Amino acid sequence: MKVLVDLCVVPMGVGVSVSSYIAACEKVLTEAGLKTALHSYGTNIEGEWDAVFAAIKRCHEVVHGMGAPRITTTIKMGTRTDRDQTMEDKINSVKAKLG
Repeated sequence: MKVLVDLCVVPMGVGVSVSSYIAACEKVLTEAGLKTALHSYGTNIEGEWDAVFAAIKRCHEVVHGMGAPRITTTIKMGTRTDRDQTMEDKINSVKAKLG
């Protein structure tokens, strides 16, 4: 089953700047072959359910391995069974309605 996920991983106990941890997670997602779109407060991910959630687990493993004692993660996700839909499809639908 295909899934679209909005992922926000926040390492805790590592100081104010977390960009190196986020970059490490982005590398995990890329290495997993997933389609992603980084944004200012997270990453959109598109792919098969098992691959996406395996990669999210791997992000946690990598970030903990970098020394983060705690991670809080927010996940918003959606699936469809009536048709295939990509991240671009969703954005283009809204843009078309904006004129």
